[in-house]
Amino acid sequence: MKSLGHIVIVACVLLVSSLYASPTQLDKPKITQALKRQYGDRAELRANAWFKVLNEGANLSEREKLEKVNSFFNMFRFVDDTILWGDSNYWASPMEFIGVGGGDCEDFSIAKYFTLLQLGIPEEKLRITMVKATSLNQYHMVLAYYDKPSSIPLVLDNLDKKIKPATKRNDLLPVYSFNGTQLWLNKEKGRGELAGSSSRLEKWTDLKHRLGVKRLRKPKLKME
Repeated sequence: MKSLGHIVIVACVLLVSSLYASPTQLDKPKITQALKRQYGDRAELRANAWFKVLNEGANLSEREKLEKVNSFFNMFRFVDDTILWGDSNYWASPMEFIGVGGGDCEDFSIAKYFTLLQLGIPEEKLRITMVKATSLNQYHMVLAYYDKPSSIPLVLDNLDKKIKPATKRNDLLPVYSFNGTQLWLNKEKGRGELAGSSSRLEKWTDLKHRLGVKRLRKPKLKME
């Protein structure tokens, strides 16, 4: 969950370079062993489980891929950035999130986003979305899936674990959303006004350089 100050800061820094928008060849032995070395035996088990999701999800429908990925990552533990990383706003890479086994709302959304890209979901159908969770009076991040540009999106969330249309999530007020190429300012439930390139988000630029396993960060909190 994020403060209003954080939202203003992020929105003011916007400019990100395009991220991986298509499936890439993954080196399973290299990834699983790197996570094991950095985070321990259970991290290797989570990595193997993630690869199983990728293998089993390859031939599923898009909706089935959403369900599979959402269910997998929603089993992870929610932990605040300050407690886990000693940093008030750290965007963990998917490999760090899998390695540690937990993170905050941004980490859930980022891991789902990149995993769905890896499963072949087109980038233009996915938007990481900053919202205000009215039930908690806090800012929050979710992943939105648009079947078509004009569609009401489906919301993948770690608070409400069931995928629902944005119109059924009256507890969420959209603020802005982005993917690897575009930024939208949200004017109404589930829709947005194009506001230019997403190639400006500072946190995305940093994240882009940490997507593999060469720059895995050690958490402040040892969860296992």
